[in-house]
Formats: sequence, C-alpha cells, structure tokens
Amino acid sequence: MATIVFNVAAGRLAAYADLPAAADSLIMVPLAAAGLPNDATMRDYATLAAVKAGATEQTTLGRKTLTNVTVTVDNAADRVAIDCDDVTWTATAGAAIGAVVICYKPDTASADSAIIPLTKHDVTMTPDGTNFTLTVSDFFRASSAS
Repeated sequence: MATIVFNVAAGRLAAYADLPAAADSLIMVPLAAAGLPNDATMRDYATLAAVKAGATEQTTLGRKTLTNVTVTVDNAADRVAIDCDDVTWTATAGAAIGAVVICYKPDTASADSAIIPLTKHDVTMTPDGTNFTLTVSDFFRASSAS
C-alpha cells in the first residue's frame, strides 16, 4: 500500500482510478534513491513536474502504464480498494530506485505539469540487468469505518 497520498489527490483517488476520460491513464514513475525528498515535503507536490523538481526520475527504467485497474467498494469492510496488475521492467539498468509514484495522466499527450501524483510507494531496487517485477496488491485503500 501507499507510503503517502499526495494532498492534491486526497479523497479523489477512486474517481481518478475509474479513468473517466477517453484517453486518460494511471502511470507509475520510478524515482532514483539518491536525493529523494522526505514524505512531508513530497506530500505537498501537486503535479508530476513538481515531483521531478524535488526528486530525480529514473528514466532508464521508464514510466509504466498501469493495466487492469480496478476500484472495489467493499461494504462489509467499509472501504474502497484500488488495485492493478503487477508491473515488470525488463533488463533493468540505471540508478537505484527509492520509490515509485503512481499518477493520473489526463490524456496521452499530457505534459508533466498536468499529471497529478496520487500515491508514493517506497521501493528499494538496484537495477542489475535482470527483470524486476513490482508486485501490486491494492496500491491504495481507504476506509470509511469510524
């Protein structure tokens, strides 16, 4: 599950994950471990451009579009869970990864200044030329139980 939810996305994750527009998507952006800001700082970033101004995107691995995104309302547990398929990078290379950020991309041509960061997940991975699969199990869960 998420390490942090970005303030700009609080309360909106299920709506974004339902992918309401014609050409929108959720993407996963790997961030280099070196120079990664603390969670309190990152939480206030409102765009992917702001995230990249404070952290370094690990571009050798590249961004991944999440597939089979599901939003499940669990009335018995009084919560909503958002899940997707696991994400695999093949023949990994480049700088060590310290986190990934899941973002809402409003359109296929959206600039980073229009992409909304939703959740950050701490990940420790050093590319070594082999495939790396990030297992995703409910990347976000919100409870309405009091």
